[in-house]
Amino acid sequence: MPVAHIESLDQEGRGVAHVDGKTIFIDGALPGEQVTYKSHRKKSSFEVADVVDILKPSNLRVTPKCPYFGICGGCVMQHLEFSAQVAAKQRLLESNLWHIGKVTAETMLPPIYGPAWGYRHKARLRVRHVPKKGGVLVGFNEKASSYVAHMDSCEVLPPHVSALIVPLQQLIMQLTVRDKLPQIEVAVGEQATVLVLRIMEPLQPADEPLLRAFADKHGVQIWTQSKGPETVKPFHPLDGAALSYSLPEFGLTYPFKPTEFTQVNPQINRVMLRRAMQLLNPQAWERIADFFCGLGNFTLPIARSGATVLGMEGAATLVSRARESAGLNGLDQRVEFREADLFKMTPESLAGLGKFDKWLIDPPRDGAMALIQALSDIADETRPQRIVYVSCNPATLARDAGILLHVKGYRMVAAGVINMFPHTAHVESIALFELRMMGESL
Repeated sequence: MPVAHIESLDQEGRGVAHVDGKTIFIDGALPGEQVTYKSHRKKSSFEVADVVDILKPSNLRVTPKCPYFGICGGCVMQHLEFSAQVAAKQRLLESNLWHIGKVTAETMLPPIYGPAWGYRHKARLRVRHVPKKGGVLVGFNEKASSYVAHMDSCEVLPPHVSALIVPLQQLIMQLTVRDKLPQIEVAVGEQATVLVLRIMEPLQPADEPLLRAFADKHGVQIWTQSKGPETVKPFHPLDGAALSYSLPEFGLTYPFKPTEFTQVNPQINRVMLRRAMQLLNPQAWERIADFFCGLGNFTLPIARSGATVLGMEGAATLVSRARESAGLNGLDQRVEFREADLFKMTPESLAGLGKFDKWLIDPPRDGAMALIQALSDIADETRPQRIVYVSCNPATLARDAGILLHVKGYRMVAAGVINMFPHTAHVESIALFELRMMGESL
């Protein structure tokens, strides 16, 4: 059995080693460990493997809290001490910035982190009727598999949602549509918990009282979805409290529908907003753009400063929700929301938006390359002096940072990680860019 010394973690939380000139990615191994491994995928320059034995364990190795760790594919880092998880993500961010963008931040910000368990207020649970396993499975996929993990609880879901997994298995087993129900979307707000049942055929009369009784017993709302997002509707109760989250520091409340995008971790979202506002430092006389604004998570706190804000987003439903939130919070005179495909931004369309003092960008995993490149034909005096970039993918942040620094005349003042998804390899981060002064060197 081959032996490897683990040097680091990769972007999927696997241990990285080099054996006989070949890179080996070893699932379940931690930096500093000496392990034996068995490869299940071999290429000319790399192999993907699983740990067989740990010959020399890391002093940062801990016992996973979840009994399904290693089976469920939801978490990949529960075996690593929590603060070490955050440090590993910071190193991954720095590595991506340098190796992809050829940039380094002038200052690395203290990482943002919070509760390690029960944090996930949005989740998509898979459902599968498996007679050979005795009934219905409800949970996340198995690791590297399309099968649903056999699990009765989940440590990263709020406790009251985790406690619903077994009752949901029992409920769905009784339904006539149990073979036509592939998914349950969970959304937890401050006043309500909603379960959206994705049902591929109409409910039968016998199913309806079972669903109503379940909702009443467990204090949740059941919604249904038969096709696309437009078919999502409440089933029971019809007069339940609306989903919402708040940002008390800014005196804001946001209503949202269960399938609309919101941050999964409300505690970290609040700290992230504080960090973003500190970096952006909006002033009352400024005009600021919030690109990929979603339902206005950043837009409205910026407007609270007294600045005038334009929020742009590609999803019409989120633009509508953002306008609703602006009116609810008395900010509709300071903000404007527009629907636009920001992945098709051109220098002409960007110039047509007028001058902005500052930008905030919060793109999806693909990043904001078109938007960043569109700066090329914008006059220097109309370029934003400051850009705060919130990222859910360090690779695309690094790519865009390289363009900003090496082509567009910005400097990377600061960057740091946001541990939005504890125990996963998912890395969120935030970075501050400022336009270089005339004659300032790289």
